[in-house]
Amino acid sequence: MRRRTVTSGGLEELLEAASSAERAAAATQAAAPAQAAAPPPPAARQREQLQTEFTFELPRGYVDDEGTVHRTGTMRLATARDELRPQIDLRVKENPAYLSVVLLSQVITTLGAITDVHAGVVERMYATDVAFLQDFYRRINSEGHTHAAVTCPHCQGDFEVDLSGGRLGES
Repeated sequence: MRRRTVTSGGLEELLEAASSAERAAAATQAAAPAQAAAPPPPAARQREQLQTEFTFELPRGYVDDEGTVHRTGTMRLATARDELRPQIDLRVKENPAYLSVVLLSQVITTLGAITDVHAGVVERMYATDVAFLQDFYRRINSEGHTHAAVTCPHCQGDFEVDLSGGRLGES
């Protein structure tokens, strides 16, 4: 690399040239805002939009040993492992209806203040809550959302409801 000695006059020329280069770069960026603000590639957009956990509100609620009612919870998307694991569970082999209990206990991450949701918790839920959770599981894992299209029986109007919770009549 060769060194160059710069005189005071030469220094001013170099600074002016650098300043001109900076102005030219700024003008180029201003002229191409679409290129600078290009949307992320499709894979990045999909990664940003993938929702893996869904909140829900049980119709009745789970009552723990202390009598506390737990109604809100979180369910995550199931993995292939989640769906395969119950197949080797002895309780499921003895009683195939137990499959949904084991499966739900694996994908429910929280239920009120309970963070360790196991098969015993799901076993002690009311049947209406288990049926709700089975439908919720099916909906988020096959359709990817918690919304359902419904028709009003009175006016025949079509609209969409969110099954994840909220009281009837609330928006």
